[in-house]
Amino acid sequence: MMETREPLQVQPARRRVVEILLGGGLMASIVSFLYPVLRYLVPPPVPDLGGDEVVAGKVGDLKANSSKIFRFGNRPALLLLTAEGEYRALSATCTHLSCTVQYRSDLHEIWCACHNGMYDLNGRNISGPPPRPLETYQVHVRGDEVVVSRKRGA
Repeated sequence: MMETREPLQVQPARRRVVEILLGGGLMASIVSFLYPVLRYLVPPPVPDLGGDEVVAGKVGDLKANSSKIFRFGNRPALLLLTAEGEYRALSATCTHLSCTVQYRSDLHEIWCACHNGMYDLNGRNISGPPPRPLETYQVHVRGDEVVVSRKRGA
């Protein structure tokens, strides 16, 4: 008499383990791709560390037709002394992709090196890809300090 054997039921259990491992790996790959994309699209809120006013420097620190970067709250700002001796302060963050801009004393314009964006001394975007003007600040000279403040009501 011949005995028939049933195939062992071990094989479906192994297959299930392999499916779980592959599915878990696939899910981990998807999450590792989507998480940075979501963090880029929805950045975490950054508290403003400063007030509405900051001392940007001392009178005499800048030569005519020169500039310096200073920290205004949690962002960089640009203080410049024009060739005519007038102080101006603007946001130093390009409105295109948030690169830090700099003053070009040879052109008397503000330049973003990332994509060759140009702004005039009033912060208006005049060429290149920046879509909006730079934010401008008020400048006051108090004693020997140059004080920069946010514009009220703007």
